[in-house]
Amino acid sequence: MQDSFDVTTLIFLALAVFVIWRLRSVLGQKTGAERSPFRPIERNRTEPQAGRNEGDNVVRLPGADRVQPAAAPATETRDWRGIAEPGSAVARGLELAVQAEPGFDPRAFLEGAKSAYETIVIAFAKGDRKTLRSLLSREVGEGFERAIAEREKRRETVETTFVSIDKAEIVAVDVRNRVAQITVRFLSNLITATRDADGKVVDGSPETVVEVPDVWTFARTLGSRDPNWQLVATEAGN
Repeated sequence: MQDSFDVTTLIFLALAVFVIWRLRSVLGQKTGAERSPFRPIERNRTEPQAGRNEGDNVVRLPGADRVQPAAAPATETRDWRGIAEPGSAVARGLELAVQAEPGFDPRAFLEGAKSAYETIVIAFAKGDRKTLRSLLSREVGEGFERAIAEREKRRETVETTFVSIDKAEIVAVDVRNRVAQITVRFLSNLITATRDADGKVVDGSPETVVEVPDVWTFARTLGSRDPNWQLVATEAGN
């Protein structure tokens, strides 16, 4: 009985040793230096993979595995393609604007300028003083007010339909003491007609599309909390 017990015990011990050996060979030994498969940030930091694209599905915490870009030097020339010619006075002015307000985007400014242009033209035609007041400087506002008042005195009305803005380009940029003045040349197509008190057309045509060139200057203090630009000067374009 004793011999039988010893043989059985030895068989079970041998099986146990075999199983343990197989588990260690498959799973490996835990040394305490393993990286958890749920911590890709640590993996990416210590073992960067060559050829990884920015679009890959990799989770990154702020500052992890990322070299912070150095601040752009004041003399850096940005790509104003489609906005200003490299080295031109407009490009230099835009550089000064960005230095005063790093978030300034001339492309977004142009889109806003086109919207303001259309809004102001329509508001002037309707005599909408409230809208004009928020978009014009005091001097320009006074000029618009005189024109509207004289028109009302003559009991004339203006009908204006915006067809399109074919062109809007920055032609001058001036930045002094953080105050930026940006001049934009517009080329628009309008249908406009002025009628007298009897409804007779005395100027323009309600059916003819007219090409209208304008040069407007907008101003704003860069870096201020107020994001709005005001129209500070107007002149006929060519």
